Amino acid sequence: MYKLLSHNDLDGIGCGIVAKLAFGDDVNVRYNSVQMLDREVERFLGEGNTGTELIITDLSVDEENETRIEEFIKKGGKVTLIDHHKTALHLNEYEWGNVTVEQEDGKLTSATSLLYAWLIDKGFLEPTRAADEFVELVRQYDTWEWEKNGNDKARRLNALFFMGSFDEFESKMLERLQSDSPFQFDPFEKQLLDMEDDKMARYIRKKRREMVQLEHEGLYAGVVHAESYHSELGNELGKENPHLDYIVILNMGGRKVSFRTVHDDVDVSQVAGTFGGGGHAKASGASMSKEAFASYVEAAFQKEPLREDARHTRYNLKESPFGTIYRAPEGDLYFVHPIEDGRWGIERNGRTQDETFATFFDAEKFLKRERSVWLLNDDQFVKFLLDRLQKAEKGE
Repeated sequence: MYKLLSHNDLDGIGCGIVAKLAFGDDVNVRYNSVQMLDREVERFLGEGNTGTELIITDLSVDEENETRIEEFIKKGGKVTLIDHHKTALHLNEYEWGNVTVEQEDGKLTSATSLLYAWLIDKGFLEPTRAADEFVELVRQYDTWEWEKNGNDKARRLNALFFMGSFDEFESKMLERLQSDSPFQFDPFEKQLLDMEDDKMARYIRKKRREMVQLEHEGLYAGVVHAESYHSELGNELGKENPHLDYIVILNMGGRKVSFRTVHDDVDVSQVAGTFGGGGHAKASGASMSKEAFASYVEAAFQKEPLREDARHTRYNLKESPFGTIYRAPEGDLYFVHPIEDGRWGIERNGRTQDETFATFFDAEKFLKRERSVWLLNDDQFVKFLLDRLQKAEKGE
């Protein structure tokens, strides 16, 4: 018999699915939050059932359970932990620890891909085409590789997972993955997913208008309250606001904090780690501790939401040789324009500022961080240029 304790997200459920493909009724699967895992592990080890092998996936254990596992193994028990988070790499010091962040080819791993390979290597499972494709979709979604690869099917798989119960999703996938046919959504699922995409797009549009900006420990964060679509929301807000180092998504009902970044030089697992959490470099999370509440809820409460840049402009364009106009909350106008030696300068209400910048985007980042500016629409841009021309003709 086997006992599998896994995470309660798509990657964690993927582990449960491939385990059931391998072991059938001989495996008892239980899904856990990050906070609940150690309690479940302690309970299992306390029962002293050495006849059941414990497999832990997509989550790591605390120091107390590390010691308990060692004692359990000395008594004849079997434990295997398979994870892919770099915060768990220290568990490789134990024989039962199997933590791999990156494959030999440089691709990031997921718990599902690691467990699937482990089961095949041990002779517990024969691969199928559908299972291979399912595991790769889970891996690409969990590592956010799907966006770089343009593989929207991975994102839609995660959406399908959240649209029903764990049991329903498991049942559908188990039936589908035993086939050597390509992994596909059925027509009804495709219709549901199209409707869900429309709903998500409306939700993200609403949340764009609610995000505030703050500085924390030398990094700039966008903070927004949201209960749904955390990964998609964090990704969209990060891409639309590249001057922000990371996005913080607060779920007050679940008392959770999610961290997302689109930057390769920012590691949000380190940010989450300061609040007792962890995860990946670009996607991490933590519980809503008192420290997290003070840093992101209280600190952001009095701030006004960021104004969005004007969309679909034809004339007020970023990096334009004619310059680009922004407005700050207090009403000041900032004009970013090219100057000598390929650098960029800034005018504030017509007065040249001392700072110059190597690139347009350095100048924009400075203004967005320090002045919370937003890009004006074409009508306001044309009015600005006309006023500027009239003043020049008058010699002002």
